[in-house]
Amino acid sequence: MDTMLAGRFHLDNGKFLVEEAAVPVPGPGEVLIEVKAAGVCLSDLHLLDGTLVPLYPNARDAVTIGHEVSGVIHALGPGLRRGLTVGTRVILEAGQSCEQCADCARRRPCTQVHTRGIDYDGGWAQYAIAREDTLVPIPDKLPFDQAAIIPDAVSTSYAAVVATAGVRPAQAVGVWGVGGVGAHSLRVARLVGAAPIIAVDPLPGARERALGFGADIALDPATEDFADQVRAATAGRGLDFAFDCAGVAAVREQAAAVLGLNGALILVGITPKPLTLSEGLTFNYMGKQIRGHYGGTPESVSELVRLASNGRLDLAPSISDNIPLADAAEAIHRLEHKIGDPIRLILVP
Repeated sequence: MDTMLAGRFHLDNGKFLVEEAAVPVPGPGEVLIEVKAAGVCLSDLHLLDGTLVPLYPNARDAVTIGHEVSGVIHALGPGLRRGLTVGTRVILEAGQSCEQCADCARRRPCTQVHTRGIDYDGGWAQYAIAREDTLVPIPDKLPFDQAAIIPDAVSTSYAAVVATAGVRPAQAVGVWGVGGVGAHSLRVARLVGAAPIIAVDPLPGARERALGFGADIALDPATEDFADQVRAATAGRGLDFAFDCAGVAAVREQAAAVLGLNGALILVGITPKPLTLSEGLTFNYMGKQIRGHYGGTPESVSELVRLASNGRLDLAPSISDNIPLADAAEAIHRLEHKIGDPIRLILVP
């Protein structure tokens, strides 16, 4: 087969099309993956609306979207070192270091981590190329759709809670925005023993879902006595960690205000807008902190595969729907307009 179906974002005119594209050929150190499932993420929408811009956008005319990908090794390129075999079930890490990136090598040295489906072709396609060091094997008992979301929706949350924040048992945690990343932040916070866990979202359906995903309390941010409710839930201490999973200025203001002594605001949601906080000296007096966070890590992906495979983390409730790749535009529309309030929509080639 020389061609395949792929969801491509055309950088010159900003159009997204599901179209025929050439099946890629693996080069040295690469393999060809037959894609079985690919997640639809807000980052994909941010690429389409211009919030996210590929590194060196003039290097190509179009990019295949999709950084949450699972599949089966279909063909091997030359010079592999890991002893990979055709038929192995794998997930693809959401990005790769720039050590072998031709786009950058032609221009200048680069220390960037490139994101699959944004900076280079991703997995909204029947086949995808992956560098061998970005593959993580998965067991037969882990379904492809659940495995696909680990590299970002779950890994981003896991790394934010476990690594960037370092949440310990009995610490009070608040999570603003119970979408894909926020919902999994609740689950991971529960997994590591945070208490209490407070979910904050303006949507009643999202608040209800939050309770099922591990929150002890779910609050509407517009409630007049919001701060009082947080203080009551934390016995007056305030939050040890507040996770902004929405990337919204009002969220950061509200979250910072209810931090306790030495509490930290973790910026998980992304936005191109400047970070501003109006709180004054109390921020200094109480030793509050702000920590930026972006994505997951290779270690978090491998650890999450073990957790999910051994029954410590059930990802089945995270899958809102499976949608044919040909209907990718519909999936984009559903996520953009929160139709059905999805956690993760999955494209299936």
